[in-house]
Amino acid sequence: MTDAPPEQAEVVAFLRGLASADPIETHISLVFLGADTVWKLKKAVRLPFLDFSAVDDRRRFTEREFALNSPAAPELYRDVVPIVRGRDGGLTLGGDGPAVDWVLRMARVPADDFLDAMAHAGRIDPPLLDRLADAVAAYHAGLPPLAGQLAALEPIARGNARAALAAGLPVERVTPWETAMLAALAGLRDWRAARAADGFVRRAHGDLHLGNLCLWSGAPILFDALEFNEAMATIDLGYDLAFLLMDLDRRIGRAAANRVFNRYIARTGDVGMLPGLPQFLSMRAMIRAHVEQKLGRSAVAEEYLTAALGYQRPQQPVVVAIGGLPGTGKSTLGRMLAPLLGAAPGALMLRSDEIRKRRFGVAPEQRLPPDAYTAAVSETVFATLAEHARCAAAAGHAVIADATFMSTEHRAMIEAAADRAGVAFQGFWLTAPLSVLEARVAARRDDASDATVDVVRRAARANVAMAEGGRWIVLDATDGARAGDLAKAALAPHVA
Repeated sequence: MTDAPPEQAEVVAFLRGLASADPIETHISLVFLGADTVWKLKKAVRLPFLDFSAVDDRRRFTEREFALNSPAAPELYRDVVPIVRGRDGGLTLGGDGPAVDWVLRMARVPADDFLDAMAHAGRIDPPLLDRLADAVAAYHAGLPPLAGQLAALEPIARGNARAALAAGLPVERVTPWETAMLAALAGLRDWRAARAADGFVRRAHGDLHLGNLCLWSGAPILFDALEFNEAMATIDLGYDLAFLLMDLDRRIGRAAANRVFNRYIARTGDVGMLPGLPQFLSMRAMIRAHVEQKLGRSAVAEEYLTAALGYQRPQQPVVVAIGGLPGTGKSTLGRMLAPLLGAAPGALMLRSDEIRKRRFGVAPEQRLPPDAYTAAVSETVFATLAEHARCAAAAGHAVIADATFMSTEHRAMIEAAADRAGVAFQGFWLTAPLSVLEARVAARRDDASDATVDVVRRAARANVAMAEGGRWIVLDATDGARAGDLAKAALAPHVA
């Protein structure tokens, strides 16, 4: 039996007959799954943050849900149809009779193709994480900026605290969280205003967790954007992304969250979100905490509450530079280290190859012509890398800078970025025999680096070497795992 209001009992029975099964129920909707069609009915409920009690309101919000979601998932969202009373007194879908309710009609997605189910089954691999980040980046790019409108995060924070206490979470933990959150948001007000002025506040998805993502024709798509409260969805894009990052961090692990985080920034260049990211993650974890508590899953709620408090705690940042010839394993080492360093979801990984691709408006894996590798372009790329590293570190976030760093000037630029941010610096210079480098580069597929075997040979002839000592450690990367262990040992004070 469902918990639908009595006035919808006839509609529920009608839809149950169409689906030949009981619905999936949330606190605001009933979802009826047919063989190839899904009917979603809004409950006639009134809650502090929404009012679906009137039929006209249910129609309006159902149409709003369709309008918000169909552009991102046109094959998934079909139409909005009335449930009408026919001349014989019975109910039908569509027709000329008076509408007694409204449903959103959708295509059915196999249960195993929702990303929360895929995460539970261990079916989300690094290539899918990259495609997921690309899908979110493309979705955000298609949203119009809202002319300097400041996102109203304080009411969301207060509402979260009230919901947490009402659900039964302990006041001695919720109240300090709320106090710290409101203080942090006040301290970030100038940054938030600048983000709004720069166009990063938009009418976003608003509920971007793994349960609202699925595979369709093999590609990840976003669905079920928050339709019932414009203020809750008019937010910084970093806050929108943060629900997904938090969900990945808790459900799969930090490495998965770090991969999506870095791929998203590689595609968008939005390093500017970092000052607010700890609070964004904390807010999203608190939402999950009180939802789980209300569902009676107190142990899970406790884990999310602990995470919400943990995300608020500052971490000591570090700037790590990884240099060496193409094929030495810089990116491999960087990805190994990034989830371990600094604040969630781990270090920002700045790859010169990805910065170059973004500058030319192409995906990281798309090859560029030779004129994209002029000295002038390279200087701009390294200047961007150093400035992003400085900004991220100054915001309290760990950084890994991945580039060849073959010139003294480029190494000095990344060291100076750390110094200007007032954080520790550690460089690693990777080496390996030329035959190893050639084999690795020849075997690359779908990589941001355009280096070929000929490029490796020319670079090797330049005979760039790094002396032991100073701020750089020379690592033999012939055995990547061994190099990783040595790098982790050197960075032990900075591992979270």
